[in-house]
Amino acid sequence: MRSKAMSLLGFAKKSGNLVSGVNTCSFAINKGKAKLVILAEDISAGSEKKIMKEIRRKGVPFIKYSTIDELSHIAGESGRSVFAVLEENFARGILDEADKEQQS
Repeated sequence: MRSKAMSLLGFAKKSGNLVSGVNTCSFAINKGKAKLVILAEDISAGSEKKIMKEIRRKGVPFIKYSTIDELSHIAGESGRSVFAVLEENFARGILDEADKEQQS
């Protein structure tokens, strides 16, 4: 069964409020559009270092969640390890659901 956070991620993609890839997410962060950045738990060290530099510089919230394969499948992409949610309500909902999953 798909988690609620994954469902919200899928809805964000369908509504055009999700971007993926290190460069695209960096651009969204720098433009102030990213409300939440999601990093796959199995992200490469180089990609993580690059995106974390942008995240820290702009103070964007982030979480490490799921795997590259699962996140890429939900987003309809392949091999993506970084995602940025561009809408506040989706970002808040995904954060809340991911926290609930980690607590149980």
